[in-house]
Order: sequence, then C-alpha cells, then structure tokens
Amino acid sequence: MQTKLERIAEIAKESPEERFTSLVHLINEESLIKAHRMMKVKKAPGIDRVTKDRYQENLKENVKDLMARMKRNAYRPQPVLRKYIPKTGTKTRPLGLLAYEDKLVQLVLKEILEAVYEQDFLNCSYGFRPDLGCHKALKALNYIIENKKINYIVDVDIKGFFEHLDHKRLTEFLSIRIADPGVNRLVVKFLKAGVMEEGRFLPTSEGTPQGGIISPLLANIYLHYVLDLWFKETVRKRCRGSAYLIRYADDAISCFQYPEEARRFYQDLIERLKEFNLELAEDKSKIIPFGKDSIDGVKPQTFDFLGFTHYAGKSKKGKFRVKRKTSRKKFTVSLKRCKEWLKFNRNTKIKIIMQKLTVKLLGYYRYYGITDNTKALVGFKTEVGKLLFKWMNRRSQKRSFDWNKFNLFLKRYPLPIPKITVHIYDLSPNLSYLC
Repeated sequence: MQTKLERIAEIAKESPEERFTSLVHLINEESLIKAHRMMKVKKAPGIDRVTKDRYQENLKENVKDLMARMKRNAYRPQPVLRKYIPKTGTKTRPLGLLAYEDKLVQLVLKEILEAVYEQDFLNCSYGFRPDLGCHKALKALNYIIENKKINYIVDVDIKGFFEHLDHKRLTEFLSIRIADPGVNRLVVKFLKAGVMEEGRFLPTSEGTPQGGIISPLLANIYLHYVLDLWFKETVRKRCRGSAYLIRYADDAISCFQYPEEARRFYQDLIERLKEFNLELAEDKSKIIPFGKDSIDGVKPQTFDFLGFTHYAGKSKKGKFRVKRKTSRKKFTVSLKRCKEWLKFNRNTKIKIIMQKLTVKLLGYYRYYGITDNTKALVGFKTEVGKLLFKWMNRRSQKRSFDWNKFNLFLKRYPLPIPKITVHIYDLSPNLSYLC
C-alpha cells in the first residue's frame, strides 16, 4: 500500500496534468485493517456507538463484510452525529462524529487523495498537511512581514466555510485530477450522508462536517482552486508591489506593499467567493496598516491569526519586529475550559487532579509558548492557580486552604513553569515559493 501511494505521488508530481483513473482498488482488507490499527482507543463513537475495542472483537469478519458491501456498491455511510463544542464567548462550533466503519474508509481514502494533492498544494497552504502546522505558518508570515516590502495586511475570514462548501463545485475540482468514478462516488456519498442532531436527521446539500477525517483535505482541495491558485495566477501577477498569502484551512492572511492593491484584492475576493457559494465575513475581515515601513508613519494596528495577536514592536537594536501574544479570546476560552474542568473534577483525588492539570498546562505551553509570549504564559499560569485555589476550597463545605497552606500545597504539587518551546526564528519555513 505504502509503495503504491509513493508511486502515485511520484506520478502526480512529475505529471501535473495527469488524471488518475484507478485508485479505489487501494481500499482493500489490508488497508482497512491498517487504518483500524491507527485509530485511537478512547475516541468518542458515532451514531453506531461502535468503538475500536468492539470492532476489534471480530475484526477480520467485520472488514470482509465491509469490503463485500463496497464491491457490490451497497456500502452507505451513516449520518454524522453532530455535537457542539465551545468556541469563543457563548459561541459553539459543530463537531461531526463518524460511525466507526466510515472512519476506516475515510482514513484510507484520505491517504489516497493526499498522495495526489500534496504534489499540487502550494507552499502558502499550511493547514492539516503532513509535516506542516500552525507554528510553521506563523514563521512564514513572520518572515514575509519582516523581510519583504509589506505595509498592509488583509485579514480574511470566510463565513461558515465548512457549512457552505459547494458539493457540485468540489466534485468538479476533484475531477481535474481524479477520473476514478469509484473514488468520486465515494466522496459524494460522504458529503450526502446527512447529520443526526438531537434525534433528528438533517440532509446535507452543502458543506462538509468538521471532525470528519477527510473534511480538512476536501476543504484544502476546495480552497486550493478557489483562493490559492487564483492568488498566485491572477492577484500576484497584476500587483506591481509585493503580495503574499498564508492560509491555514479557512483562515488566511494576505500581505501587500501598496494600499490600493490591498483594497482591490479585498473587493475582488468578495466577488470571487460569491462565485463559489462562499461569503466573506466582512465584520471580521479587514485591511490594516502593518509593516516595517509603516511603523514611523501610520501607526500599525494589530491582527489575530491562529490564536495569537500580532503587533508591531522593536528589537533590542531598535529595528522593526513582529511580536505575538495569546489573543484575548483564546486566553479567556482556555481559562473557561480550565474552570469547567476543575469544577467538574474537584472531588477527584488531588494527586490525579494535579497530574492531569500538569498535562493540560504543558500542552498549552507547547502551543502558546512562542517567542515574545512569556508574559501571557505567566499570566495564564497565575489565573489557573487562582482557579485551582477556588475549586480546591469547594471540595466540601469546610474551607480546605488559606493562601499560606495553598502555597505549601503547590510546593508539593507544583504547577509546571511556563517556558518558550517554539523559537520563531529557529523554524525553517518553506521559502521556495511563498504564494
């Protein structure tokens, strides 16, 4: 399987116009069993309530039955179970939970499509791709603003992208590279599987569920043609000054040298998105002055990207620098989640509470522990300490701690010390082509 995927990737890279006609046969018993082994044990089940352990009990028989249904075209993905998770403030984000067999098929299908499209995706796309991620996107953005002639930023926010992705357009984009009717039919089945929410079945005429294994890849394929290629082949070529794009899934930042070119891009983007059944969230999207040449003229504003507020600062030598701190929204949401967790688990054994809280804090530091963000990390640890003091004192009607006793408690169970784990200037961005 791996050798075949590597060969597909080679062909896709060598022949950008190649259309693949025979791929669906790679979804077989061997690849499905491999996908099963890759699944995490404690994942929430979908509408079928089947877990990995349960499926494992009769693995070979289950996989044989699944393959038999796929061969006679009787396989039908089950509706996605929709749950809601906190986003920012009172807002929530819909999350789709797949049935177990659908997870297996989607994982194998994702690997097949990824082998093709990873050769096509541009270097400006960082979201949900192998060996890329948020920190590399931030590094690339930092490099562009500090080293290129950038004076204006266009903060792009697409309104409800995952809910409004156009199925017809997506299948047209897929057909550019994929000519295997079995693969295309399978993708359509997943898109049309529907959603089960609070016991009600909701048909899906548009969009792709967040939480689906294949959804991020389909989103990248869609925006590759809608935004990335358009920016490279149309927007950038008509600009007389510098113009760059950094995209992470449906979040994007565009950088321009001249204000008129930033404004033209903003207006053209509204029309471009409408053409593909999408809408720019104009209340969240904006053009702001930002760059090394504007720091002494128009005062640079701030913008948020990937959970960080970016602001203009200076280095120790007095030169312009982009600095980052945890955005206020993300800081508040993270604290709220910590509060709810401590409240719910306050009567658990203290040793277990502190072990799990340590893991949560270390995870937080790994993401937000980026150059220039020490102050925000220390502030977060301080606020978590206050929450811990509050909820440890609510384990019973009797007050457990005063501050002196609590400090002694923290000596025995210390909270991990914040530290910078991501050095923005040590990362190596892919600079062979910055879209």
